[in-house]
Amino acid sequence: MRIIITQNITLDGRVEMLDDWFDPQAQDEELSAELMRQSANEDVLLLGRQTFEDFRGYWPNATDDTTGVADHLNQVDKRVVSSTLTEPGWQNTQIISSDPLGAVADLREAPGRDVIVTGSITLAHELIAEGLVDEYRMFTYPVWQGRGRGYFHDGAHSARPPRLELIDAKSFPSGITYSAYEPSA
Repeated sequence: MRIIITQNITLDGRVEMLDDWFDPQAQDEELSAELMRQSANEDVLLLGRQTFEDFRGYWPNATDDTTGVADHLNQVDKRVVSSTLTEPGWQNTQIISSDPLGAVADLREAPGRDVIVTGSITLAHELIAEGLVDEYRMFTYPVWQGRGRGYFHDGAHSARPPRLELIDAKSFPSGITYSAYEPSA
């Protein structure tokens, strides 16, 4: 399977949502169609504990969702990386409680389509540092946040981000742009 990180990101490269710039149900029709197109290839949704808890607290209760995202997330195979959770409390969820990088490497070698990581900034940074990411997807919102963690780790101890090659790009009526990259040789 391919490991893909999909993030919502600000113009200044921030993925940590500290301000009110992202609403999962405020999407134009074209953006919703792109998200569903990508979801069609998703075999596993891989999340860190905090993002999982945020999703679990929102999507199973989103009974008025007309985008199809709630239905998809309730049905997809989910994995949550956590050393503290003992019961996921959301259908189709398995807990990865030890050696998350090894578990992701095993997923990467398994047959199938896409493993999507979204949010889960700490986990995403670890996967990037270990070279386990096959594709980087960015939905860039036309806002400047000025603070918060970025798509790539800013710390002095982080690995250098890989060189990337653009493989897809689109823009949407809302002003959001989408770009996808693969590591280049």
